[in-house]
Amino acid sequence: MATKIPASHKDLLEGPVYVVLTTVMPDGQPQSTPVWCNLNGNTILINTMRQFRKAKNILVNPKVSLLAYQLKEPLRNIEVRGRVVEVTEDGALQHLNELNMLYTGLPNFFGDSVDVALKYKFTPVKVRVEPIRVRVEG
Repeated sequence: MATKIPASHKDLLEGPVYVVLTTVMPDGQPQSTPVWCNLNGNTILINTMRQFRKAKNILVNPKVSLLAYQLKEPLRNIEVRGRVVEVTEDGALQHLNELNMLYTGLPNFFGDSVDVALKYKFTPVKVRVEPIRVRVEG
């Protein structure tokens, strides 16, 4: 059952702030990595590449956790434990470019933030996370 993200901490999931995504490896060990995210209603959108470990982990086990905080005020944070409800290539590159603009001020992820040649090696996927449990601090 989905839970609401409190208005008091929504700004931490609307970027650009530090966000750590934790997935579960096939052997049961956690795997954490920094990601960019934003909100779509009450769901969290992240973007990764289909070929990356976190994407592979999500396809096997959709349980994830996100921790978001600002460097200047890390004790004000939000932890979202949730479930991935969608992984899609549809609109993924557009979403990645939107996140790139939000986090870097540059319009194109491929070419502005990473080498344009990587566009032909990696496939962006948009990942939708539904919050199950939310914990806030500060």
